[in-house]
Amino acid sequence: MKTNSSALIVPAEAPAGTNVVEAALRDIKPPVDVPDYWFWLWLALGILAAILAGYLLWKFWLNKKFRPVPVAPLPPHVRAKRRLREALAHLPEPEKFTVLVSGTIRIYLEERFDFHAPERTTEEFLHELQATDRLTEDQKKSLGAFLERCDLIKFARYEPTQMELEDLHNSAMRLVEETEPKPLPPTVSTPTPAAPAK
Repeated sequence: MKTNSSALIVPAEAPAGTNVVEAALRDIKPPVDVPDYWFWLWLALGILAAILAGYLLWKFWLNKKFRPVPVAPLPPHVRAKRRLREALAHLPEPEKFTVLVSGTIRIYLEERFDFHAPERTTEEFLHELQATDRLTEDQKKSLGAFLERCDLIKFARYEPTQMELEDLHNSAMRLVEETEPKPLPPTVSTPTPAAPAK
């Protein structure tokens, strides 16, 4: 079935003062500018570089701000004296006290003189000690007696008196004090005579 549509199409009137061709051309949009992808790529890279630089500067600042100041290690004789003083807290426990005191002396001798005291038996260590000239004969004898008394307490289950333990501690402290490096005497500079005036 056919329907007839008799719609009337009336063209729009052009505004006064313009012709029909100009009115028809106004509907066409100007050409679209193609975006410059290189510009946007460089802009994005610049932003990323700025963020990265900011992050690195922030990390550097944090590290510098919170970096602990390096502390020089304590000399062996200072550490040994400190450990010997701390061992006094265990004086009521003879075996533990003796292990701490003899271990401190063995570690001190290794650090100070490069003796291999901690990993050797007393007999092996005393044998090595006879070949060295880093300790005097009196110090070698005193050290030998000290280590043998420590072994009696540690291995033979000898029950020492408090006076014997204090004497053991004093022997250890005396050995450290006798063998610690002595400070160099201050050097006195002699003034050079002035050149005679001409």
